[in-house]
Amino acid sequence: MEKGGFKMFNIVSSWNKRRRNRSLDQLNPWVYKPAELWQAKEQSPPPKKRNCTMVFTLKEMEEATNMFSDRNLVGKGGFGRVYRGVLKDGQIVAIKKMDLPTSKQADGEREFRVEIDILSRLDHPNLVTLIGYCADGKHRFVVYEYMPKGNLQDILNGIGEVKMDWPLRLRIALGAARALAYLHSSTAVGVPVVHRDFKSSNILLTEHFEAKISDFGLAKLMQQDQDLHTTTRVLGTFGYFDPEYALTGKLTLQSDVYAFGVVLLELLTGRRAIDLSQGPQEQNLIVGIHQVVGDRKKLRRVVDRDMAKGSYTVESVSMFAGLAARCVCFDGAARPSMPDCVKELQFIMYANMKI
Repeated sequence: MEKGGFKMFNIVSSWNKRRRNRSLDQLNPWVYKPAELWQAKEQSPPPKKRNCTMVFTLKEMEEATNMFSDRNLVGKGGFGRVYRGVLKDGQIVAIKKMDLPTSKQADGEREFRVEIDILSRLDHPNLVTLIGYCADGKHRFVVYEYMPKGNLQDILNGIGEVKMDWPLRLRIALGAARALAYLHSSTAVGVPVVHRDFKSSNILLTEHFEAKISDFGLAKLMQQDQDLHTTTRVLGTFGYFDPEYALTGKLTLQSDVYAFGVVLLELLTGRRAIDLSQGPQEQNLIVGIHQVVGDRKKLRRVVDRDMAKGSYTVESVSMFAGLAARCVCFDGAARPSMPDCVKELQFIMYANMKI
């Protein structure tokens, strides 16, 4: 093992004091394992230093959530549930409780470790901040900063009374694009990171509707000097799958770009990526998008009706639809890079100022 090999977690002094009389063999063994032991064949430089991640006990998680009261439940997912919690110092946080069936516990354990490892090494205003984690016995929790406006998908689907105008949607798209561009650069952890599960429900919103990407359990660190990872196991969410990745198992940075394009279409239309309540030709959001691009009459018909007409220009909407269409091209090589998406969204925001 290299001297410079990174540790999966910083050794927290308070955690050590609590257990100083116990041998390392008695402790949860994976806490002390460097990431290269469970990220097979993945090599990367030492992590970027950031604020120390806190380690919590199960009792602290129970106290923070009032014994996981339903009143504090703020979300559910395939991994388990998310609760609003209050730490002893008064800080309000979001606590993700991993709760998986036995058949999926091994996958859940790996996703838990990956998320903690990656988030503890990233630092960007459009990525959710990791506060800490709990690995007490078989219990697994991830503690994040609390995002009071929830996730983008819920707002677009009408959960709550928030109606987003076009400038706000553009700002959210730009924030998410900046986060993905940061992940795809090699400056964060020494190698590019593919999120692999980018979707509207993983875009969380602050009190002022600033976008922050969350849920890094499926993230993949790309091999040094390689922009392609081949796998026989395709992971992600149906509706956001890069078709090349789904068919060939070839994962690239452009796989995230495809998912980003789907989210752009959700922002434009207010529709779900997959909506089985629609007719056969309209269940998949990306079907027909290329027919709409360039035809302003058709484009007006697909724009979300919840969006005030006075908040957007036809020019900006047309440019936005064009960008989304290129992001969801079947051929990954034809898709723009995330830095290019950032630049183009900035131009679109400027075009919308001509109202």
